[in-house]
Amino acid sequence: MKATIPLLAVILASTHITLSYAGESNESKIKRAKSAAPTAISNNALILDADGTVLKQGSNGWTCLPDTLPNDKNPICNDATWMKALQALGSKSPFTPDRIGISYMLKGDFGAGVSNSDPYHKDHKNAKDYVETGPHLMIIVPKEMLKGLSTDPASGGPYVMWADTPYAHIMIPIDNSKPVMKGHKH
Repeated sequence: MKATIPLLAVILASTHITLSYAGESNESKIKRAKSAAPTAISNNALILDADGTVLKQGSNGWTCLPDTLPNDKNPICNDATWMKALQALGSKSPFTPDRIGISYMLKGDFGAGVSNSDPYHKDHKNAKDYVETGPHLMIIVPKEMLKGLSTDPASGGPYVMWADTPYAHIMIPIDNSKPVMKGHKH
């Protein structure tokens, strides 16, 4: 059974990047996907592979994936609001959150960062505002709630990613690792 294809698989398909997961067991993918969020969430979450294949049924409304980008080994867990946002992002559709949405990336996204301003940057690793963040939460809220928050990942706390897009959200680092930005090393 296939579920709706997750955001990043859709984004990557639209940029002609091929998904390749040959050789890794489903058990390994499930274990990695579950590591993205606290076990109270991930143990009962739907686990999807990057192509939308259901690896494990869930019962709590959360969806976890073993990779944010193909083979990056950076797992992610999203509530229903974040899944809607990611689906809109993947199809370049408008999105207006009507409630708070939460996404966990407790393993961070080292090696798979993005442009902090443009989710569709054609060469995100070479974007002037490229950023990787260690373990973090992502909170999507109605846009008016973002006023006054920094858009600078180096500000030392929460910051807004993709501020001028419908997919603007708050990045909340949750450990002492500093975001890695273009020209910086972590």
